[in-house]
Amino acid sequence: MKLAKFLRQAASVLRRLDAWLPPEAIAPDWQTSIAYRWTKAGNAGVLQGLPRPHTFPLARLAAINSQMARLVRNTEQFLAGRPANNVLLTGARGTGKSSLVKALLHEYAERGLRLIEVDKTDLATLPALLVLLETRPEKFIVFCDDLSFEEGEDGYKALKTALDGSLSRRAENVLVYATSNRRHLMPEYMDDNVQTGGEIHQKEAVEEKVSLSDRFGLWLSFYPFSQDEYLAAARLWLHAF
Repeated sequence: MKLAKFLRQAASVLRRLDAWLPPEAIAPDWQTSIAYRWTKAGNAGVLQGLPRPHTFPLARLAAINSQMARLVRNTEQFLAGRPANNVLLTGARGTGKSSLVKALLHEYAERGLRLIEVDKTDLATLPALLVLLETRPEKFIVFCDDLSFEEGEDGYKALKTALDGSLSRRAENVLVYATSNRRHLMPEYMDDNVQTGGEIHQKEAVEEKVSLSDRFGLWLSFYPFSQDEYLAAARLWLHAF
């Protein structure tokens, strides 16, 4: 009876403890998934396959032809094993920044392109993700949507390492595509341009703020639609629906 009681109590403790522990690291099914989500778990993370990724043809997007052409060219260079850039897509909301990245998966999944969604709060474990991906034969785009940082947040440091590499070489089969409404990803103030006290080396403080966006080799800007462009975009989506 004492042993049975002990086993019941031990099982109860383990069940409660299991709720606090990070999930067991299990490699995703690389053969059945083309899109993934990376979630922080302890000092590393878990890569989960997304069975039904939200993607669609590039032809469904309107009014962003020049941005599309440059992003497609960069992605095709990446898939061909030639030099390619990390990309920052910035500008007005609702103009197709995120949709353009998602549509790439529809166009190039058969050529080995894979998309991994990473939330800003999980960027601190990005180095662990790169270690997991560097031996894979596929080409991966790490996708950070609506990316920006407030004062005091340090997730941008892990992203800088992923973009620029640390002492170890940067993974050659991984690029970062990020969207943001902020051109430099960090908040900027009028005081940044005026020597008002606080920072002794004001210029260095400003350089720190813009250093992250400078690590993206390709910047694409998106602008508010005209009425005709908006109607053209709506027409394409209605036709698809």
